[in-house]
Amino acid sequence: MDRIQALRLFIRVVELASFSKAAAELGIGQPAVTKQVARLERLLGARLLHRSTHGVTPTEIGLLYYEKCRLASHHLDEAESVATLLNSRIEGAIRISTSVAFGRRVLGPLLMRFMHLHPGLQIEMGVDDRYVNLIEQGVDLAIRMGRLSDSTLGARFLGINPWTLVASPAYLRRHGAPAHPDDLRALDALIYSTVQGDARWHFTAASGEAVSVPIRGPLRSNSLHLLLGAAEDGMGVAVLPRYVAETALRRGALQVALPDWKLPSQEIHAVYPSPRMVPSKVSRLIGWLRQHLADDWWTRVAERGIVPPAGGTDSTS
Repeated sequence: MDRIQALRLFIRVVELASFSKAAAELGIGQPAVTKQVARLERLLGARLLHRSTHGVTPTEIGLLYYEKCRLASHHLDEAESVATLLNSRIEGAIRISTSVAFGRRVLGPLLMRFMHLHPGLQIEMGVDDRYVNLIEQGVDLAIRMGRLSDSTLGARFLGINPWTLVASPAYLRRHGAPAHPDDLRALDALIYSTVQGDARWHFTAASGEAVSVPIRGPLRSNSLHLLLGAAEDGMGVAVLPRYVAETALRRGALQVALPDWKLPSQEIHAVYPSPRMVPSKVSRLIGWLRQHLADDWWTRVAERGIVPPAGGTDSTS
C-alpha cells in the first residue's frame, strides 16, 4: 500500500464525510477507498472512522490522526513545489566534459554566452580527449564526437563536425596541390593520432568513389592546436576539424586541398547520465547548444567563439 496515497485518501474522506464523494473526487472506485482506509486502520491498530448510513465521522483518535496527516501532507506539497520550482529554473551547478579543442574554441565561448543569459548558473567544464565516465566522475553533461556505443546513458544529437584537408599555400606551391587522394602519398602528412591512428585517410568523391590512402609524415600528435600550427608553418598537409581550421582559412594562412573529395564527418552528441528525469537546466542547455550547432555552424567560428546563425537569437526556448 502506498502510505502517502492512503493518508491523502483518509484526509479527503474526513473532510468530505463520505467515502463515495472522496472516491469521485479522486477518480477511483469507492471500494478501493474503503479498502485503503481499512488497511490503514489495521496497520495502526485503531479505528479512525465511525461508519453510519448518514456518512462517516472521525473517532477521537481519527481526528488527532487527521490533523497530523493534514500537516504532513501540507509539508509534502511544499517539498514537491520546491523541487518542481528548482528543477524549472536555469540556475545552480552543471558539470560538463568535452574534448580539449572543441571546449576551447567552440563550447567554452557558447557556455559563457549562456551564463550571461542565466546569471544564476555555475558551470564547471573539464576538457579531456580521453573517455570520461559520467557516473563515476559526477558529470552532468558531456559533448562527444563520433558514433555512440550502446549504453544506458541518455543522448541527443546536436550536429555534424566535418573534417577537411588543409595545407599552407606556400607548401602547396612548393610540392604541388594534390589532384587525387593518391597524390598524398608523395606529400608530408601531419597526423592527428587520436582519430587517424591507423595512418590512413579516407576520402569519398561526389560520384561515390571511395579511396583509402596510407600516409606518412614528420609529425604525429594528439594536439589539434599543434597540428594547426604546423600546417600554417608549411610543414605538410593536415586533416583537421573544420572549426579548428576555419579562422586560418579565412585569413589565407591555410587553403583547402582536394575540395572535391569529402572526409568522414563526426556526429556531435550531448550525453548525460540517464535518459529519464533530465534536469531542466541541462535539457534547456542542450536545446540551446543544438540551436547553435545547426547547419554550417563551423563557418561562424571566429577568434572569440561562434556567433548565432543569421536571424537566430540567444533564446533558450
